[in-house]
Amino acid sequence: MLAALTDPAFAGFLSATMRLAVPILLAALGGLYAERSGVLNIGLEGAMLTGAFVGFVTAYATGSIAVAVPAAIAAGGMFGIVLAFYAVTLGANQVVVGIAMNLVAVGVTSFFYRLVFGAGTDRPRIDTLLPPDFGPLADWPLIGPLLFRQDLLAFLALALVPLTWFVIARTRFGLDIRAVGEHPEAAETLGVNVARVRYASVAISSGLAGFGGATLSLAATGVFLDGMTAGRGYIALAILILGRRHPLGVLGAALLFGAADALQLRAQILPTGLPFQFLLMLPYVLTIVVLAGFAGRGGAPAALGVPFRRLKKD
Repeated sequence: MLAALTDPAFAGFLSATMRLAVPILLAALGGLYAERSGVLNIGLEGAMLTGAFVGFVTAYATGSIAVAVPAAIAAGGMFGIVLAFYAVTLGANQVVVGIAMNLVAVGVTSFFYRLVFGAGTDRPRIDTLLPPDFGPLADWPLIGPLLFRQDLLAFLALALVPLTWFVIARTRFGLDIRAVGEHPEAAETLGVNVARVRYASVAISSGLAGFGGATLSLAATGVFLDGMTAGRGYIALAILILGRRHPLGVLGAALLFGAADALQLRAQILPTGLPFQFLLMLPYVLTIVVLAGFAGRGGAPAALGVPFRRLKKD
């Protein structure tokens, strides 16, 4: 048993599971803020792509990932404010707005990438963020590959799990988020500014998604590619349902999807006889199964997706 746990192939699988889970974990944690406030942030995919692009360009221009990460978070936050204007202020259909924003993000990032770097075939690269050397800790069974072979962005993502729980469950801001998500009319009568709370929640939501996208270009690949998020924002929405919109549940669901992604990558090098396109479907098939099996049982707030109109004063 111990030999199996310390097998290099299995250790590599565990390390890849965490590495592939981090971007969708961050996006899902962001989605948790928006959904608990009553806003369905379908635009997580576009926010991730925006963060990946801005993070890459900033790192390329400054040579500093420490500058690139906040820039990516800020870009994602601005994306969320635009989305909130349509979804919260104008009361537009949140699904339609989110999909439209995703499509805009694809076009805008592709256009500005070519505007900045040209349309040549040679893609600029940056030095990716490498994991710190934890010495023998990296060889511990299970824990070593999962934790001590990851970069600093992965540790920051994991730290955001308990922080998100604390904010949602133990702070006044978190109480306001839950109140406007469950009963915005009652929250307003108690003096809560529903629009302000929802704007803040969507901005945080998209900012964390932008952070998740930045991990793809800054830590995973070192390049920016058109549509490089590849549906991870939509997977994050499924993770929210599977994790019942709780930070720990979201972490477990993200690791499950990360394991599915790592499995399909490793299966491609095995003589299975299956086309690699079939293996690429695994994470997305899992998303469909989750949505089919758990939709409607995810503990969604009562006012999720419902536009709010301020009560008229006599």
